[in-house]
Amino acid sequence: MSRALLIGLILVLTACSPSEDTVAPGAVAKVVKTAPANATTGEVPGRRKIIIAADPWCPHNCAAGDNLEGYMVEIAREAFALAKLDIEYVNMSWARALQQANDGHIDGVVGAFKGDAPDFIFPDEPSGYSQTTLYTHPDSSWTWQGVESLRHQTLLAINGYSYSPELDAYILANQDNSEQVWVISGPSPLDRAIELLEQGRSDVFPEDRRVMTWALNHQSRGVSLRVAGQFPKSPVYIAFSPINPASSELATTLSKGIFKLRDSGRLEQILARYGLSWSD
Repeated sequence: MSRALLIGLILVLTACSPSEDTVAPGAVAKVVKTAPANATTGEVPGRRKIIIAADPWCPHNCAAGDNLEGYMVEIAREAFALAKLDIEYVNMSWARALQQANDGHIDGVVGAFKGDAPDFIFPDEPSGYSQTTLYTHPDSSWTWQGVESLRHQTLLAINGYSYSPELDAYILANQDNSEQVWVISGPSPLDRAIELLEQGRSDVFPEDRRVMTWALNHQSRGVSLRVAGQFPKSPVYIAFSPINPASSELATTLSKGIFKLRDSGRLEQILARYGLSWSD
């Protein structure tokens, strides 16, 4: 297959839209031509814009168009800029973003674990790290002791998210039993999950530690949740469409750019804007 310029980009971005997507249907055309990457620069000739998407998962990736769009988005912008490539970042539900990339309508997704998108093309270098942590209402005394400890709990999960191999398997096995697993989606699933925990309508919610800390620190209601367990840190990536012939080159270009940013100290400067460090 060959690959040409995108013939359609993004029409509308609006944080208050009731729709799950901020990309109008048909606004982004499939890629139909590819050219080999330049061996010296890593640049893909004839290609000047890369479209990546996700639901806001701040501080990894935040609301598109904000002053702080997320450290992973900023890393991607600067890493690809070294190869004279531009990033277009848009928000939509995570499940929708995965589908759009899987169908070739966008180039990649931001904030992916390898379990989220096993068929996607991943760079060698992660763009960040995540630590899945289990949260409950402050009055709860439940603690994580393996999936068996979830027997009498209602676990919240966001549609399309990967948490850990054992949690993912548990969610898949119980997703049709709302007493055990409650799968939520939409444009602001994290806010919804926090609300459900606060109201006592669900028992346990797994979320990245940085993401939950950011969300609670930026809420006006002063919500407090309890940590009931956590998993080891995992690398998190920008992953590229499995059907885009240029995805391997894009992944390689991103890895090279991340390495240069880390080597120059620029990566730490980006993370510092979010109160983070690569060593965290």
